[in-house]
Amino acid sequence: MSEPSEWLIYRGAGEPHEGIEQLPPPPPWRDFSGRGAPDLDDDGVALADGSATRRLGGHRHLAELHRPGAEELEMINAALYLRRPLLVTGSPGAGKSTLAHSVAHELGLGRVLRWPIVSRSTLLDGLYHYDAIARLQDVQIAAHGAAAGTVGHDASENVGSYIRLGPLGTALLPSDRPRVLLIDELDKSDIDLPNDLLNVLEEGEFGIPELERIADRLPDGEAEVLTDDGTKVTVKGGRVQCAAFPFVVLTSNGERDFPAPLMRRCIHLELGRPDHQRLATFVRAHLGDEAARSGDDLIAHFLERSRSELLATDQLLNAIYLTDAAAPAGRDRLADLLIQRLDRPR
Repeated sequence: MSEPSEWLIYRGAGEPHEGIEQLPPPPPWRDFSGRGAPDLDDDGVALADGSATRRLGGHRHLAELHRPGAEELEMINAALYLRRPLLVTGSPGAGKSTLAHSVAHELGLGRVLRWPIVSRSTLLDGLYHYDAIARLQDVQIAAHGAAAGTVGHDASENVGSYIRLGPLGTALLPSDRPRVLLIDELDKSDIDLPNDLLNVLEEGEFGIPELERIADRLPDGEAEVLTDDGTKVTVKGGRVQCAAFPFVVLTSNGERDFPAPLMRRCIHLELGRPDHQRLATFVRAHLGDEAARSGDDLIAHFLERSRSELLATDQLLNAIYLTDAAAPAGRDRLADLLIQRLDRPR
């Protein structure tokens, strides 16, 4: 049997060595290699990228990661039929964000547009960003060029070059098929954002004032802007109006209540704690059959602890992946170090 310390890469000995060469490939959900500009389908919509694999698992051909129950399935389809946002609540690691990727994967709706919410997020962050400073700099450069007798880039009318649509703005672009938009952890926002979302989610459109005010000076009233996918699209009259309302998934860890006007515009789905079978499927989709079998005792222990402690399923994945690299003698201790309760007193 190998010594428990043999798996260590950093040994704290103070002597430089080439141990980093022994580092195995990353866990599938932390593999960021091969990223670049997204591939596009025939309609110019970005195809699913590496984030889908990190969420759904590299072994999802062995097992469906997301196996919804009857009520869950009905609420998802209700949101699809009614063109209403789906508000998904539940504990951390319950699969709220994964649901959006699962729907996009099964229905072939392309890359999931993700808007991670923080306390400083505003509605404008989700809609678009206008780089006024870059435009001002280009105007000044053009003015200096004109004074010197050279012809430069005309930034005065080409405003679209300084506008990039955010995830919400991109989701509202007109298309034949809906995009999937994940507004992640809305409960992290300040008190105003849920109310600010109401009109956009109700009307499915928004204006870009920087384009609206000069629309009559633009060729055919059109301007090219950049999307969250990194592609260019044409906006006419300075307004973005959806043709197919996007499938919007709002997630919340339940840290706050939302205003009634938002709640009545959403389909609400509460995700319960996963059972043993669903956790095993979760592990199998990410790490394969062998990992699910060898980690069955860790799954059972995780379930037992989760009855009285707040735990996240990604902690379980971390434990099963890493304990395969550690010596058996330190397996249980290492798993307990990785799966620490999230609601413990600070």
